[in-house]
Amino acid sequence: MKSAIWLSFDLGITGDYESMYAWLEDHQAKECGASIAYIRSYEFEGDLMVSLNSDLSANVDVNHRSRIYVIFSEDGRTKGRYLRGNRRAPPWTGYGCFAEQEDDEALELK
Repeated sequence: MKSAIWLSFDLGITGDYESMYAWLEDHQAKECGASIAYIRSYEFEGDLMVSLNSDLSANVDVNHRSRIYVIFSEDGRTKGRYLRGNRRAPPWTGYGCFAEQEDDEALELK
């Protein structure tokens, strides 16, 4: 099968970017910003995520700090899922005007 996919990757400071870049070039990926790539026609057999994880693991040295997020289409719906790693608190937390605020305890007047 073939599928279009977008990859967002953060391999950390000492990550294996050279191998990731070689893998992306081998798959004719398009650059879409800092550490984001688009592959128009990724070929796989069986489950996309299992195949992609196996393919990347065989070609790129990933560790427990590596994060790879995949955006893909399945059954006509666009989906996103972490292939490696998981979600962290975003750096923009607290900058918006709708940030959750805690109530201060009322001071007791004497």
